Amino acid sequence: MFIGICGSICAGKRTIANYLADHHGFTHLYLSPKHTTQTTPPSSISSSSTTQTTFSTPEELLEFVTKRWRDRFVTTDIPSEEILELYTRRPFFLLLSVDAPLTVRWKRFLARQSQSNHGRFLKGPNEESELDHEVTDLESFVTLNDSHLYDPVNGTQAMISRATVRLLNTSSSLAHLYATLGKLDLLNQDRLRPSWDAYFMALAELAAQRANCMKRRVGCVIVRDKRVISTGYNGTPRGLVNCGEGGCDRCNAGQGSGHGLTTCLCIHAEENALLEAGRERVREGAVLYCTTHPCLTCSIKIVQVGIGEVVYSHGYSMDGDTAAVFREAGVKLRQYAPPANGLVHLEKLDVYK
Repeated sequence: MFIGICGSICAGKRTIANYLADHHGFTHLYLSPKHTTQTTPPSSISSSSTTQTTFSTPEELLEFVTKRWRDRFVTTDIPSEEILELYTRRPFFLLLSVDAPLTVRWKRFLARQSQSNHGRFLKGPNEESELDHEVTDLESFVTLNDSHLYDPVNGTQAMISRATVRLLNTSSSLAHLYATLGKLDLLNQDRLRPSWDAYFMALAELAAQRANCMKRRVGCVIVRDKRVISTGYNGTPRGLVNCGEGGCDRCNAGQGSGHGLTTCLCIHAEENALLEAGRERVREGAVLYCTTHPCLTCSIKIVQVGIGEVVYSHGYSMDGDTAAVFREAGVKLRQYAPPANGLVHLEKLDVYK
């Protein structure tokens, strides 16, 4: 596994790299100074400093990792999108970004500046530190920060937006940060190569983008032997005006969940997928993936065609009634819970569970 970390000044890039090295056996990899044109915060003295390897070019670094792809490596040296593109070609690479509010990062900067003056912080072997810049007040720090993020040549904001996991680090202590990072399970392989659940649920989410129902977007995929049999999304039947264009009076009236269903013209995503597949194509052992827990009406149809398992992402108001039908019919029902991706506020993770 090869993890790259990018982010804003004093957000915690090196701290997270040290966490991976100290707690999960990662080796910290560096590029030579001519490639590290972006500013990088100094690191505290850590046991991870004994497992550092420096390379003259990104190609050399990537070749080294590729030959040892079963091992664990981390780098904070991603100075350009061109180098990021090189790394992302490998299926074992994961990009993390880390950020924090500007005022939080300014306080960290002042603290690190003070500690650096007393020799308590060291830079990486080939790193330029933001402490090397002339920063005397908040305004000059903002200027440095803007250059770091938005410089047209070396700005990191474009890379930050591409990260699979984007961490918001407002932790006030190292112990708290490490506890929340442990809860996040950064080494989950589903982020590198989607599991079958993740794969089929992503297809269901994509199908949901085609929905034209005014009430909600729902997508569904039916699979058998890990092969897609059919897909469906909710909306009015073929030949009728789309719900989103006024085709269903019930949905356009804004009635609550479960009300006025007898007057609703929209076909549910599960119904569309079942109609597309037909009983002969579904057969025993088929699995239905749906972005929303099936309603009671859909549940009896799912049972009738012989679906063996239902996997859903989000709950619905009729969950209890539907679950009872599936339970009696012997249909397995479970909720899909993917690893946290996208923007993750570390303060919101419940580390005490």
